[in-house]
Amino acid sequence: MSVALPPAQGGEIIDTVAIAQSHLKEGPGGFWRDVFRRLRRNPTAWIGAGIVLIFILVSVLAPLLAPYPETALPGAKYITPTYIPGPGELPEFPLGLDRFGGDVLSKLIWGAQASLLIGVISTALGLVGGMILGLLAGTFGGWVDTVIMRIVDIILSVPNLLLAVSIAAILGQTQFAVMIAIGASQVPIFARLLRASMLQQRSSDYVLSAQTLGLGRGQITMSHVLPNAIGPVIVQGTLTLATAVIDAAALSFLGLGGGRPETAEWGRMLTYAQAELAIAPWLAFLPGICIAVTALGFTLFGEALREAMDPRTRAR
Repeated sequence: MSVALPPAQGGEIIDTVAIAQSHLKEGPGGFWRDVFRRLRRNPTAWIGAGIVLIFILVSVLAPLLAPYPETALPGAKYITPTYIPGPGELPEFPLGLDRFGGDVLSKLIWGAQASLLIGVISTALGLVGGMILGLLAGTFGGWVDTVIMRIVDIILSVPNLLLAVSIAAILGQTQFAVMIAIGASQVPIFARLLRASMLQQRSSDYVLSAQTLGLGRGQITMSHVLPNAIGPVIVQGTLTLATAVIDAAALSFLGLGGGRPETAEWGRMLTYAQAELAIAPWLAFLPGICIAVTALGFTLFGEALREAMDPRTRAR
């Protein structure tokens, strides 16, 4: 039933419910178009997206780009206890060899694939788990919200990396355990963020208009509140990918990633480079640079996305 207000200056009848209904039908498409437009104009977004795109392409095309297989040791005959060929010393190994005789360039390329796999899967696990908890807390409120948030607060009281190390140590030294550990440590972040965003959206005018139209709580939440509240979660997911890459390297550095010593993974490469710093410092510098640049790319793009979605900057 439409509620008509008195005629406006031009004599036109204003139907408030009809206006609210038209806004509900518009959806968030216009918002996302504006976000993409602002991203295209942001040089920081281009730099971050370029780094991330290169990282993804190298990871996906690793079987084609890497000169040697992941666990191959083609240069073992050149290794001595006091000498490891460095970058440029042997034409067939442009970035040198590691202690086991593996091609460093191939290890870095295969390591990108391992880091992308761990980062994406662990972030996806944390995102899904956190969104489920945040959605339940933000939708039902009351005692459900209280119980979920107290559990989240308990988890957040433990430092993120320490929690990941503890979970990985319990589950075993495997790559799957690292994914579960990093994903579990990220769940509270996404849960709190989505819950706070949903509580903010629930007090908006369009929610009151939807309630006036007779829509149920579930329909309002899934069709209107959640699509408008998920923006900050997407931004956090982009930023968390950078953290996941660093955490994966840290867990592998601590020996919790499993695998053989010659397995290609940036954190594991740093682990075995410690003993060779005096004679082969590049074994630590090269994977360290890869980790730093990759994390920088995700961070730059995530910050640009956050700025593009921030209402305070979008209003300028």
